Amino acid sequence: GNSFIPAAQTTTNADGTLTTLIPGPVTIEENSLKKIDVKARSMLLMALPNEHLMTFNQYKDAKTLFAAIQTIFGGNEAIKKIQKTLLKQIYENFSAPSTESFESFFNKLQKIVSQLAIFGENISQKDLNLKFLRSLPSDWNTHVVVWRNKLDLDIMSFDDLYNNFKIVKQEVKGITTSSSSSSS
Repeated sequence: GNSFIPAAQTTTNADGTLTTLIPGPVTIEENSLKKIDVKARSMLLMALPNEHLMTFNQYKDAKTLFAAIQTIFGGNEAIKKIQKTLLKQIYENFSAPSTESFESFFNKLQKIVSQLAIFGENISQKDLNLKFLRSLPSDWNTHVVVWRNKLDLDIMSFDDLYNNFKIVKQEVKGITTSSSSSSS
């Protein structure tokens, strides 16, 4: 298969005896969680200034790395700058997988933009709307082309754009349902 088998881990107990942990097979979910953790750890390391990389490279998972960063920087300007940089990267790389629900995609993008605003990084209405359109899965391309050329895209609220796309989604769903039921 495609999954790796982790090596047995031996630890020394307080009384000097050894304990060996032999992990079971790795599930697809565990493999997926590991990939997400590796990505998060990489993003955290990329957001750090070069002079701190050696210090933080010892942390092997994102959770302990982030805890160490918070401990060292203690919420000062440096940690805020790292968080802001990380959020900017997440925003720039944001896209919707075709398997994700439309509502979930909208909520995630809205949350990222809200977090950026907390750090004083405001996204213009037009940029946010264009980001939303560019991030939609490819099966939306026909609708995206139409909406990108609308004149009021720079003043239309993100919620209004989302609601318009929900209507389009319902219409497309209705057409698909009626055409598949009429062909039977």
